[in-house]
Amino acid sequence: LTLIYVTHDQVEALTFAEEVVVMTRGRAVQIGSADELFERPQHTFVGHFIGSPGMNFLPAGIVPGAPDGATLLGVRPEYVSITTPNTAGAVTAVVTQRQDVGTYWLVTAKTGSSVIRARLSADASPPAVGDTAWFSVAGTHTCYYMNEELVA
Repeated sequence: LTLIYVTHDQVEALTFAEEVVVMTRGRAVQIGSADELFERPQHTFVGHFIGSPGMNFLPAGIVPGAPDGATLLGVRPEYVSITTPNTAGAVTAVVTQRQDVGTYWLVTAKTGSSVIRARLSADASPPAVGDTAWFSVAGTHTCYYMNEELVA
């Protein structure tokens, strides 16, 4: 049985559907399973809309190895960790917020004009607001975008 169900609630859509169509500005920007939408968003809108919080978007040149032409690096907060100052490719940022969500910590920080969020385990010791921290992104979980579309 095929059914079209329209909702603006991402949790509802991902719970009920085997396949989801995400639309923005009157255009279908991705069709796929919940895992596909979460792990490999084809459009920056999908990365922002799916997940809580949505995907981080940073200038592509902020970490080494960005593909030619890419303007944005996308990475989920789940794949961002706080590391030591001498870690290669780490992004330096100042912590602006830390939230104890119960089952995890959500740390928000500012680097230049960009915001980065890290979702840390509940037993982590997150840095204090105002502290400088070093954020590392899991390379296998990064997405690169140009003109809002996935390029790598």
